[in-house]
Amino acid sequence: MRVTVNQIREMKQKGEKITMITAYDYTTAKVVDEVGIPLILVGDSLGMVVLGYDSTIPVTMDVMLHHTKAVVRGAKNTMVVGDMPFMTYHLSVEDALRNAGRFIQEAGCQAVKLEGGVTVADKVRRIVECGIPVMGHIGLTPQSIHAFGGFKVQGKTPEAASRLLEDARALEKAGVFAIVLETVPAPLAALITRQVGVPTIGIGAGIGCDGQVQVVHDVLGSYSDFVPKHAKQYAKLAEVIKNALTEYFNEVKSGNFPTEKQSFPMDESILAGLK
Repeated sequence: MRVTVNQIREMKQKGEKITMITAYDYTTAKVVDEVGIPLILVGDSLGMVVLGYDSTIPVTMDVMLHHTKAVVRGAKNTMVVGDMPFMTYHLSVEDALRNAGRFIQEAGCQAVKLEGGVTVADKVRRIVECGIPVMGHIGLTPQSIHAFGGFKVQGKTPEAASRLLEDARALEKAGVFAIVLETVPAPLAALITRQVGVPTIGIGAGIGCDGQVQVVHDVLGSYSDFVPKHAKQYAKLAEVIKNALTEYFNEVKSGNFPTEKQSFPMDESILAGLK
């Protein structure tokens, strides 16, 4: 039985910390599901850690649907949230609703995530009214990276902090079931968490949020281009993978792989007939 939005809301009410992790493929999603993590975000961060772009902006709707389908097939119990990519909800409420519907109908996920606060509240409200759960996302919103001038902490001035609180309230009023707070000073994130009735899920926003989300490649140490300050590498898979591939390469070159163990025999009399 999949985790539901009501269960996520109840976790805040009970004071139970919420864990969310990204996944972009069937194999990873299957492992996340087996661990029991309640939320998977199929993030447009795949543009960087999977596809090698410098930002999330080049990621298209078709790419997101492709990866989300794979994750849904792998995760049987975890709630899967599809990340709506750049310019798929910005132009109009109609666009937002149509693309949110595609995530649910075509990809099979259970909710969508939109970046922005007050500016997208009308779109969030309409999507929710049509029966599609929405997760909000404020603070450092990567799709607006050019406007921010880089990956910078948000909400450090009185005006910026006030805007973030206003964004959170607007999203709650519009009907989101949770809000991601990205790269926000920890005291401000804790204040927002106390001020809103829906769960907050932090990434670089301190311990005061109701939950945490991380990019799986950061947690596993498999993405070596850049390690964000907010990330903790629980493994060093890039090194493990490199060592394994080096060993494979050397064994093939030296003729030590494959051995009889990795090969298939046949009746020698058949070979004799062929000769």
